[in-house]
Amino acid sequence: MEIPTVGLRNGVSLPLVGLGTFGMLGPPCVGAVESAVRNGYRLLDTASNYGNERSVGMGIEESGVDRHRVMVQTKIAGGDQGYDEAINAAKESARRLGVDHIDVYLIHWPCPSLGKSVQTWEALVTLSAEGFVRVPGVSNFKEPHLQALFDATGVWPAINQIQCSPALARTELREFMAQRQIFAQAWHPTGRKEGLLHDPSVLAMARKHGKSPTQIALRWAVQQGIGVVPKSSHRGRQSENADIFDFSLDEADLRALAELDRGEAAARDSDVVEEY
Repeated sequence: MEIPTVGLRNGVSLPLVGLGTFGMLGPPCVGAVESAVRNGYRLLDTASNYGNERSVGMGIEESGVDRHRVMVQTKIAGGDQGYDEAINAAKESARRLGVDHIDVYLIHWPCPSLGKSVQTWEALVTLSAEGFVRVPGVSNFKEPHLQALFDATGVWPAINQIQCSPALARTELREFMAQRQIFAQAWHPTGRKEGLLHDPSVLAMARKHGKSPTQIALRWAVQQGIGVVPKSSHRGRQSENADIFDFSLDEADLRALAELDRGEAAARDSDVVEEY
């Protein structure tokens, strides 16, 4: 299985489809990661807060695929924000993952009440300059959060992982990011919780293209250059989630999906939601 990549601003190529691991723990996580990597996945998404970094690392090891062919993406918890704290947290994540460097390292949430996102970003910039982190980025950051990082350091994140699907298109935020060459990667890309997969227009598109509703949602993202990290521990569904590059949504499809966008107010507000 070949998954296309996209070139980031710093020259690193990132697969458009990766495996999300939120909620996977222990042996089931190890098995899901092993299956995905054997099946051709080359990007794995985890986080310190997921509590499964060791299992992700074990899954890579058990797959038999060279670690340097697999991109590992993890995230720093709110409780580890701060310059020195972030440096230490990165080292601990690498230890748990069993790797000598982190391919993609993200600030998980801006946590504005802490007031430490700029210090944390400075640490990620340092780790990137040292080669310990290949791609420094963020997750769940809105325009003012991103601007604050740049104002303090002169460096934009290379990636911002955001809640995004046809049901939450995040159009204005993505335009802001595109102008600054910040790659958009979507978590919860299927819009399942918003009922997207049961919408009549999505079901009609699935029949039209001979695909599943999930594939329609994922195709909407990658067709616009948005990366996705759908979660699945089932080998068949892992294959299905990556089998989205042999068809295209037409203009009528895209117009119909645009009608399903609930708007920015429906997304989780990272000025309010804080995870430590």
